[in-house]
Amino acid sequence: MNRPSAISLIGVPTDVGAGHRGASMGPEALRIAGIGQALAARGVDVRDCGNLAGPANPWQPPDAGYRHLVEVAEWNRLLMEASLRELRDGRMPVMLGGDHCLAIGSITAVARHCSATGKRLRVLWLDAHADFNTSQVTPSGNVHGMPVACLCGLGPDVLTRLGGDAPAIEPGQVRQIGVRSVDPEEKRLVRQYGLDIYDMRYIDEIGMKVVMEQALQGMDRHTHLHVSFDVDFLDPGIAPGVGTAVPGGPNYREAQLVMEMIADTGQLGSLDIVELNPALDERNRTAQLAVDLVESLFGKSTLMRG
Repeated sequence: MNRPSAISLIGVPTDVGAGHRGASMGPEALRIAGIGQALAARGVDVRDCGNLAGPANPWQPPDAGYRHLVEVAEWNRLLMEASLRELRDGRMPVMLGGDHCLAIGSITAVARHCSATGKRLRVLWLDAHADFNTSQVTPSGNVHGMPVACLCGLGPDVLTRLGGDAPAIEPGQVRQIGVRSVDPEEKRLVRQYGLDIYDMRYIDEIGMKVVMEQALQGMDRHTHLHVSFDVDFLDPGIAPGVGTAVPGGPNYREAQLVMEMIADTGQLGSLDIVELNPALDERNRTAQLAVDLVESLFGKSTLMRG
């Protein structure tokens, strides 16, 4: 089984795409919770690239349906370039967010890298939300509710064509797990584009093990697996430090199983950790949980067997 041997942590301290302030402090909270040391203890070469420096959050109302579009585009461009540098250097980028709008940059970079190296891309989107809004659908204009739509070619050119071509990915490359909050018009778009969503009702009915087997089906050694881990994927009872908490998410055991089954594939190639909001957390508890789960992604097993 492949295990990542070299990881690059890329801090992206901005909440420019979010509806609450505070996700900009996420990278430091993850570092304080020991993410670098925890991954190094797994025998991985960890390089902390520090934080990217981008524009300040102007905290303005929407303009033509988007909040902070210029700033969102710049942060994503910076992240795309940083991620590509690490990928070309043979290293796995681990993005310490920041809000989920940043997945436009990280996944555009991975899609470009896969195109250049002949790999197939699979995206696992662990999130309470489908993030498939457009400016016509959402009155807030917050881009952290739009990254999947932008990656699939729906949105302003400055985001959909971040890597030059649009769309960056096809809906069929994405598997969304843990979804439990979708706007009515967003639901219509999701159905129209055929997104593969494993919502909490489905998880409750068939169990997380079967869901993960289905979501990971068809991958092989030519697959690059990108995991976009929004901390609000988790139930807020165990992960309170998020801006858009939705009750009824996966519990600790289910989340551990998700991470261990991803690790078992040996195909993890890149990772986002986003929407951690220390301003809403309790003594960095959510960051510590995120680090614990990320350790499992990199091979820490809770199993007695094996």
